[in-house]
Amino acid sequence: MRDLVIALVILGAAATASAKPEYERKTSKSCAYCHQPPGYNLSPAGKYYLDHGHSLKGYTPKPKASHPSG
Repeated sequence: MRDLVIALVILGAAATASAKPEYERKTSKSCAYCHQPPGYNLSPAGKYYLDHGHSLKGYTPKPKASHPSG
């Protein structure tokens, strides 16, 4: 019984962390804007979206380096 409860908690947590098509429609951004491989790892935009009540309002992406340093 305890193993079943643990399995349900893990599955429930995984389901809440996954990308959802309605988020893509709501933000007009592709899944890759908030998620990076492998799996459903969050990008900085995805972390912002999660921390700000499923909104990208006010999010400013960091500029990418124009050339590699080295």
